[in-house]
Amino acid sequence: MNNFYYQIPTEVYFGKGQIGQLERELPKYGKKVLLVYGGGSIKRMGLYQTIYAIFERIGIEVIELPGVEPNPRIETVRAGVELCKNNHIEVILAVGGGSTIDCAKVISAGAKYAGDSWDIVTGSVPVTDTLPIITVLTLAATGSEMDRFAVISNMKTNDKLGVFSPLFYPKVSILDPEYTFTVPKNQTAAGTADIMSHIFEHYFNNVKGAYVQNRIAEGLLKTCIHYGPIASHKPDNYEARANLMWVSSLAIDGITWRGNDVIPSVHPMEHELSAYYDITHGVGLAILTPHWMKHVLNDKTVDRFVEYGVNVWGIDPSQDKFQIANQAIEMTANFYKVLEIPVTLREVGIDDTHLEIMAEKASRGLEDAFYPLTGKDVLDIFKASL
Repeated sequence: MNNFYYQIPTEVYFGKGQIGQLERELPKYGKKVLLVYGGGSIKRMGLYQTIYAIFERIGIEVIELPGVEPNPRIETVRAGVELCKNNHIEVILAVGGGSTIDCAKVISAGAKYAGDSWDIVTGSVPVTDTLPIITVLTLAATGSEMDRFAVISNMKTNDKLGVFSPLFYPKVSILDPEYTFTVPKNQTAAGTADIMSHIFEHYFNNVKGAYVQNRIAEGLLKTCIHYGPIASHKPDNYEARANLMWVSSLAIDGITWRGNDVIPSVHPMEHELSAYYDITHGVGLAILTPHWMKHVLNDKTVDRFVEYGVNVWGIDPSQDKFQIANQAIEMTANFYKVLEIPVTLREVGIDDTHLEIMAEKASRGLEDAFYPLTGKDVLDIFKASL
């Protein structure tokens, strides 16, 4: 196990009715709030009205930024930054899923920066100051409510880039599983695939002795496998929604990968699909993951796939190693089918038009991944996924 530093400064209020904590926590950070949200779901479920009642009771001045996209755009970030600067915003309240929270994170940094916010996303300038962020989660998927990452798209340049900073950790996150009851079946499925991918990205590593992290990761994967289908078919099942919400946060907060850091492989590949075709992130991950697994399976990696197959899927350990590994990959692909996620890129409108340029861009930095990938490797995975 490698040396590591681990800190999660976010205060989490988990469970039914925790929205009431907003009345106590929000005034700690300011009275002028930028309310960031996506579509109309928070109004349909009554959450928007509940929050405004709290605003009125504690005397909050509100400016709204609605309409954050599923793959949040840099243009929306810029609009939020302008609102913050023009209205002297003191705190940002992000209500929604990972896209809304990601957008809010970069807005928080852009509000303290004199230049263009895309500089922050590309990493050409460091994040040195941010406005405080509070989140109310309505979709379990990205874990952005309890991590330091944000992903923003620039569709004009076909770039979808991740940026991270310790200053991006939300100050407070309110996690009420009941707010995910209205999430559609397809989004619940995609969210489950996204959670699993976050776990896979660090579970498949070459670090020796990270026993604790690997066993935690396996437990989180088994949680997704058990509760993902239940939440998809019984959307108001509190137990399923609660477990998925918490596993979403734990999957990327660092508990499974501090000490066994590894460069993610499938996420960079999917970011290119989203950057060119604006598809649902979790769907792209589900399509690519089994093909990535097949591509990287060899004599050097097979033992990790055996662990995965035996410990997560319960496959008989007495079988041949490669038989176990291939069965585990097949069971992974079949699980995504159970969730009714598309299984090919063509099903989501992707053909071979941009495969080469996407593969070239996605492969940058993957020489240090669990299994080093070249542009040709990524292209082969894309072609196999068609």
